Amino acid sequence: MNPVPEQPGAQPPLTGPQCEAGLALALAHDQLQLQYQPLVDLQSGAVVSLEALVRWQHPERGLLMAHDFLPQAAAHTAAIGDWVLRRACADLRSWRQAGRPHLKVAINVDASQFLDPGFGAEVAATLDEYAISPDALSLEITETALTRAGARCDQLLAGFKQRGLCLTLDDFGTGHASLSSLKRYPFDAIKIDRHFIRDVATSGSDAAMSRSIIDMAHHLGMKVVAEGVETEAQCDFLRRNMCDQIQGYFFAAPMAAAALQQWLAEAPALAPHLLRMHRPPRRLLLVDDEPNIVAALKRLLRGDHYQIYTANDGPQGLEVLARQQVDVIVSDQRMPGMLGADFLRKARELAPESIRIMLSGYTELQSVTDAVNEGAIYKFLTKPWDDEQLRGHIAEAFRVKESADDNQRLHLEVRTANQELAAANRRMEQLLQEKQRQISRDEISLNVAREVLQHLPLPVIGLDDAGMIAFINGAAAALFQQHGGLLGSEAGSALPELFGADGAPPSGRHVARVGQQDYAVHCHPMGSASTSRGSLITLSSQEASHA
Repeated sequence: MNPVPEQPGAQPPLTGPQCEAGLALALAHDQLQLQYQPLVDLQSGAVVSLEALVRWQHPERGLLMAHDFLPQAAAHTAAIGDWVLRRACADLRSWRQAGRPHLKVAINVDASQFLDPGFGAEVAATLDEYAISPDALSLEITETALTRAGARCDQLLAGFKQRGLCLTLDDFGTGHASLSSLKRYPFDAIKIDRHFIRDVATSGSDAAMSRSIIDMAHHLGMKVVAEGVETEAQCDFLRRNMCDQIQGYFFAAPMAAAALQQWLAEAPALAPHLLRMHRPPRRLLLVDDEPNIVAALKRLLRGDHYQIYTANDGPQGLEVLARQQVDVIVSDQRMPGMLGADFLRKARELAPESIRIMLSGYTELQSVTDAVNEGAIYKFLTKPWDDEQLRGHIAEAFRVKESADDNQRLHLEVRTANQELAAANRRMEQLLQEKQRQISRDEISLNVAREVLQHLPLPVIGLDDAGMIAFINGAAAALFQQHGGLLGSEAGSALPELFGADGAPPSGRHVARVGQQDYAVHCHPMGSASTSRGSLITLSSQEASHA
């Protein structure tokens, strides 16, 4: 299923001037390429998104990775970014027209693009041009870009979210984003940097860091993507610790658009045993230095439908545990090279969730007692054994393990539900913030409009939809000063000269006499071009009209 990984060349790096001159030609002669690396969901096993990765087909050096030329491409960053955006949108439209409506694409945003105030509008215009919904495109932004943006960061991110774009915080853990600042950022997902994933299955510190990032992101309603996943052990760790998606050569290498289209036609998916809620078969490891004992145990347990692994001594048993998860271990005590108690202690380190049983005809009491007291041994059984009792003890061990697994799965389901709830709450908070910003903008616009109307020489009166006077400008207040305070009054009663005998509000245009002067009265219903309700009444003197 995996394409052949790319092999970067061993040539010396391009210098700045070489890179600048070469990229100008590359853009002019279509030497740039986009390759796409799939992101696979750890819950469904399906491909859910693609990251677009720019490459340069250099005429002399062959295919260059992004890190070979982008750092020296400052003068061409905007042009390359625009090319990536348009090519990704064109490919995405092609895939969607080919029957993949849910496929999404992520593009990397350079810090200079992020800081460009026109970049959001450019993205929106390109999406409109290719008829792609904004939520189909994710912008991957690094912590470095956030740091460079400084105080403008919140405004820039809010602008992207207002346009409906998805946002991913890339390479998390390598920059300066603090937990407090991350809380206010409207990111939809976080990518754990590959440096934490490389040794996540063997390094306690990397494992702890990855778990903390996953827990924190889920608490904030964000999804978590692990990049640089290259082994099944890494994938299994991420599966068990609630990571949402993985990206890396373990599942698929980056591919050109045409190759990707063919690859997707094969419906690639993650193996079932690597899914988050997977229930594995019952796996049993038998460790004994006597081949006939191992053979007898396998015959005895054949009908119980266990997936059985065997080893002839402790070191072989540890090798099995290093490459294969097991649920129950049955080990002899007296074996050459390593006692069974010592083997089970090490097994506990490699597979702490396994149930460990010692089956031995030799009893070195102190060693076994210590192992039991330390928790390395679940039960100690003696040889020769009673077949049914032994089968019963092993079956009970599997029930204990499966009960713990069921509790873990229930815990995962609860965490999944909590994550979805947190994500929904985060979306609601973002929507509320946007509504508050809109209200603030509307208030500013309203205040400006009120100020303009207040200083117009033309009398203006505003009525709400119940016919009450809600606004009166200076010119109108001066004209009707003999009526006293008018705000909040019923217009038909307070200003009878403007209304008919029945007090009905005016409609269209008519002439009314106010004091010793005739005025043309115009009524303008509101709401045709806004959400405003009510009406505006303007008065213009007939003399001014005739003049």
